[in-house]
Amino acid sequence: MKNKICGVTLALLAVLSFSSCKDNKKKYVKVGLLHSLTGTMSISEVAVRDAELLAIKEINDAGGILGYQIKPVEEDGKSNPRMFAEKARKLIEQDGVVSIFGCWTSDSRKAVKPVVEELYNLLWYPVQYEGFEASPNIMYMGASPNQQVVPAVDFCAENFGKRFYLIGSDYVFPHTANEIIKAQLKNLGGTCVGETYVPMHESDFVQVVREIVKIKPDVIINTLNGSSNQSFFSQLKYSGPSAEEVPVMSFSVSESEIKNIGADKLKGHYVTWSYFESIETAKNRKFVQAYKSEFGFNKAVGDPVEAAYIAVNLWASSCSKAGTFDIEPVRIAAKGMSYIAPEGIVTIEGTNQHLYKKVRIGQVDGKGQINELYASSAPVRPDPYLSTYGWAKGL
Repeated sequence: MKNKICGVTLALLAVLSFSSCKDNKKKYVKVGLLHSLTGTMSISEVAVRDAELLAIKEINDAGGILGYQIKPVEEDGKSNPRMFAEKARKLIEQDGVVSIFGCWTSDSRKAVKPVVEELYNLLWYPVQYEGFEASPNIMYMGASPNQQVVPAVDFCAENFGKRFYLIGSDYVFPHTANEIIKAQLKNLGGTCVGETYVPMHESDFVQVVREIVKIKPDVIINTLNGSSNQSFFSQLKYSGPSAEEVPVMSFSVSESEIKNIGADKLKGHYVTWSYFESIETAKNRKFVQAYKSEFGFNKAVGDPVEAAYIAVNLWASSCSKAGTFDIEPVRIAAKGMSYIAPEGIVTIEGTNQHLYKKVRIGQVDGKGQINELYASSAPVRPDPYLSTYGWAKGL
């Protein structure tokens, strides 16, 4: 109860104390944007930060929330989980933010989790992840494993074969995702023919590619994050099998990363997300146009970018419904909240604070776009603990 009181008090101070941010008598409410603006993860996180700024701008231009304009306070996690924790504490205790939008890697999220729980604030997390978590102080905007990992494995086993090679960065998400994959693969009668983990900043994949050439798996499941993807796909293209011979299914490569890596290196490979820039809806066309008008028409829009945009809008709707910026009323108001997003209708599942989301599987083309090959008929209920899968027991 003490933590909840502390969180509510900080939220009230953030709303009521505007001596340092008055501008023409406007009232402001502060939110934190916490991303890696430098380091290996900046390749992915800068674009996510930009989407949050776009959503804030649109809400402010429309009149704000509850009579207040949103004032973003930005911090750089520097691709370092310890820094993420320090900056989260600073945003809450010193800046008085009423919510934090941020993180990418599960290591950074897990570093921020005890901070927002202790100080009773909210983290709106925009990226798909490994599951097996449901904090009352985190709103999970990305896919849970039953909305990405599980359907991707089924797709690969059905279309490419059941000899899987697993390559990932050496941290929580790849390790846990691969445990899920191996359990599922066993249930499907498949085989894991190789499993390799590399440091987050790794740029040398010579030995990995040689191993892939030697083993020649049916498919590679890629859970690399950050700048390592640039090196991996470059070396795979010039020294490894083609996408037709051994396709790669990636879980953390969206249009934003494709833009940085190079479409020529990813052409023919596959990804699984809930959102593609190429989705043909009026809402998505408007979103993509607004994003590129704001940040440059050379930019690409990927799933975590759209999820970050969703997060700010869902938070704003929850505040409006609650009639306050206080943490607990906003958290309760968010449960069951729906929003017509660029990807379609999403809804916050009240019991675990994850989103109902569609599953989409696509193939990268020569222009860096993702052509949708499969989409679930309706949004899928989030099951972060894989409780509905018998083969997942004991994970």
